[in-house]
Amino acid sequence: MLRRRLPSLLSTSLFNASTIVSSKCVGTKFPSSSPFLPLHSLQCANPSPTLKGIWAVDRVRAYSLLSLNDLRDNKGARKQKKRKGRGIGSGLGKTAGRGHKGQKARGTMKFGFEGGQTPLRRRMPKRGFKNPFSLTFQPVGLGKIAKLINAGKIDSSELITMKTLKDVGAIGKQIKDGVRLMGRGADEIKWPIHFEVSRATVRAKEAVEAAGGSVRRVYYNKLGLQALLKPEWFEKKGRLLPKAARPPPKQRDKVDSIGRLPAPTKPIPFLPEEKEAAFAPSV
Repeated sequence: MLRRRLPSLLSTSLFNASTIVSSKCVGTKFPSSSPFLPLHSLQCANPSPTLKGIWAVDRVRAYSLLSLNDLRDNKGARKQKKRKGRGIGSGLGKTAGRGHKGQKARGTMKFGFEGGQTPLRRRMPKRGFKNPFSLTFQPVGLGKIAKLINAGKIDSSELITMKTLKDVGAIGKQIKDGVRLMGRGADEIKWPIHFEVSRATVRAKEAVEAAGGSVRRVYYNKLGLQALLKPEWFEKKGRLLPKAARPPPKQRDKVDSIGRLPAPTKPIPFLPEEKEAAFAPSV
């Protein structure tokens, strides 16, 4: 209680002392802007003996209003842990709040169990389905590749594979089923470029071939794609690179050839039969 009242007592005593000293001292001018004068400004040319007690205030040092033993948490900041089975005085002794007998008192039920009635997950109807044959390709535009070539990160004289695009940061690291070449920025392609990707749009393929390049759609399964993008993983494990897998029947008309391992650096020229099949109208 005394610690809380001490600041108000000190301010009152200092104000009274400054008032008495200013009235007793002669030839001393004090600023009238604030009634609370600092201790070092209380100076008098001829102090009287009666002011000795008042001048003792000058020796009072600043008192800290914060102390470690006064620190407290806000009300409700800390909540006591519920202690079960610690006697009847706690209110949660003996049965620990579970009551007498029954399924809820003896053990727990599996998640979603509703006492034998049809649970909610079975009462609600099903909606849609998940296609197990769906494929997810990472898109990359021709404009982005052209910028990387102009920056010197990609050599346009060599074959550009999915590993090349991954190493230079043109696509993300999480490649699920392959890469799809998009036609965004096709106007920036002015020189022949050769690609080997999983899929390519019609606009992208026409733009590359118009500049004198080629786009080959290759097939890699999950293991083959990992061997293409991370061949160092197989070397670290002491394993050989897997052989290239053949595409399933549903994807044979969507690819041009089987992917090569390790990552190739030179393109394979299209045979006349492959060119005819590529430009033939799809039925």
